Amino acid sequence: MTTPRYCVVGAGAAGLGALQVLLAQGFAVDCFERSDRVGGHWHTDYESLHLITSRDVSGFEGHPMPPEYPVYPSRAQMLAYIESFADRFDLRRHVTFGTEVLKVEPEGPAGAQGWWVETSDGARTRYDGVLVANGHLWNPNLPDVAADFTGHGVHSGRYRNLNDVKGDRVLVVGAGNSGCDLAVDAANARLDVSISVRRGQVFQPKAIFGRPRAELTWLARLPPVLQERVSRALVRIVMGPPEVYRGLPEPVTRNLNDQPPVVNNLLPYWIQHGRVTVVPGISRIDGQVVHFTDGTSKEFDTILWATGFRTTLPFLDSALLQWKDGVPLRVAGLTVPVGLERLWFVGLSAPRGPQLPPYGRQTRLVARVIRLLEKGTTVAHAFDRQRPDSRIDIVKVVWNQQMADAEKAVAALEQKVA
Repeated sequence: MTTPRYCVVGAGAAGLGALQVLLAQGFAVDCFERSDRVGGHWHTDYESLHLITSRDVSGFEGHPMPPEYPVYPSRAQMLAYIESFADRFDLRRHVTFGTEVLKVEPEGPAGAQGWWVETSDGARTRYDGVLVANGHLWNPNLPDVAADFTGHGVHSGRYRNLNDVKGDRVLVVGAGNSGCDLAVDAANARLDVSISVRRGQVFQPKAIFGRPRAELTWLARLPPVLQERVSRALVRIVMGPPEVYRGLPEPVTRNLNDQPPVVNNLLPYWIQHGRVTVVPGISRIDGQVVHFTDGTSKEFDTILWATGFRTTLPFLDSALLQWKDGVPLRVAGLTVPVGLERLWFVGLSAPRGPQLPPYGRQTRLVARVIRLLEKGTTVAHAFDRQRPDSRIDIVKVVWNQQMADAEKAVAALEQKVA
């Protein structure tokens, strides 16, 4: 009898996390990585990047970050840490580098009998299941208006350092975490910096009274509604209301769970020092002149587009998936795509907080499902009671509940076949 074999697509942080869990549980696994290295986007993120979550809670389970790392590790330190994870668990020898997954096709209805994986080396291999971990931070999302700018334009996913800026007049479009970092990078160099903020939001500090927020264990133990209210009050004490920072629009909502978590102390700091000017959304662009929705305009040399990424799965027929807002609908902690079997997503979600720990939890759930499948147990309807979700950014407490419900459903099946 042939040993069941599984495929992991991608050897970034999510792919490595999935590979380590599956190998530790004795599964036969192949991993394909189109580049020549592990670590994914951590090789190419902008150099000024630091984690917004703290060292001691941000690592893979069972592999803590070095204690000599600062509280908020840099991009280079994160990359070294991820590479050390691959080395410690001898993961590289299970990765086929320089090999792109070109096509993943179902065997039988909805993949019930497995999946065929076609790779750039000409191979076509059948696997009993596929874990998709190709990441969601690599295909830049540029607005149509970007094509009208005749100056120098760079998306945040392509930005590395100030060498990517031309001239002194810089506009950053987007006030998420990346947009804030890029605006601060330019402000530190004493460039003429503006940041386009379409919607008001609450800027959150990395620490409360010097303690990383994720390490305030008493806060995490509060009921979800009270946790949000206390967090909001603490944020207001530390940062003050957004409107005290000149030009920032008032948030539509103050509820932290109803807006993306933008964790940055330095952008408000530089706004108050006059080194960053807040401007509204863009109405149109004429050459190098940008017109804003309030009727003002200004000429810029460089625009840094911090406008996010598209979720792209080039190897999967999009008709196989159910989509909402450009992202596949999933259940079971955003791991199981609706309508498909034996195919799972690891990392196509970003529960608010540390990003690496969820990869292991998602894969452990997948491993339990695989064990059931290998025993001939039908798992297809195990998560039917869960509401499909397309979010990538998701409140941690909501994701935890989704995972807990999925784990409970799997435990019920395990009990039946025990």
